[in-house]
Amino acid sequence: MKTASSITGILVALTVISCWFITLYFLLNWDFEWNNPLVYLMVFVQMHLYTGLFITAHDAMHGTISANKKINNAMGHLSVFLYAGFFYNQLYAKHHKHHNHVHTTDDPDFAPHGFWKWYFRFMMNYLTIIQLVIMAVAYNILKIWIDEPNLLLFWILPSLLSTFQLFYFGTYLPHKGEHDNEYHSSTLQKNHFVAFITCYFFGYHLEHHQKPGMPWWQLYKTKR
Repeated sequence: MKTASSITGILVALTVISCWFITLYFLLNWDFEWNNPLVYLMVFVQMHLYTGLFITAHDAMHGTISANKKINNAMGHLSVFLYAGFFYNQLYAKHHKHHNHVHTTDDPDFAPHGFWKWYFRFMMNYLTIIQLVIMAVAYNILKIWIDEPNLLLFWILPSLLSTFQLFYFGTYLPHKGEHDNEYHSSTLQKNHFVAFITCYFFGYHLEHHQKPGMPWWQLYKTKR
């Protein structure tokens, strides 16, 4: 029998996925003008929704979407595939390696470099040839029906920008430098609005490592 929190987790995941899909659908069909400032605002809105897709998959990796393992993993598979053609099982293994070997040479999310070298190492560690092929095929199929400026501006660009959002607020800031705790993590000061806008509360990163079984939409409670 599903618990109330499990049902809530499913509803939150479906809401994020639905918002991403509905917004993307309208943006890809939008006959926009380049001088309309709303265009550029929507790029960042879609970026944030892309980040939400990945955070949803991250919750699945910790089993917090649903107590039903099949439903939980299905949400994870769907979210990362929609995000950029990723395969959930590969990301699952690497993410748990991060938690088990944080801030060591065995940590796939850590590199003792500056921002750009660390970012490119981070990206190359997760990108695969098959994923790039999937995205290239999807792009060439979609452009049969959708104008390329819409594809580039609302499908490609937001997904790329969200990798910076995820990396900077969810990996680089929390784990750079040395820390006086076993999780080698820092955390944002308490500001729930900033924490949500920047990375779905994952700026509260020390708290996430302390309580990895807490879903993103409850993570703010650790700051009380």
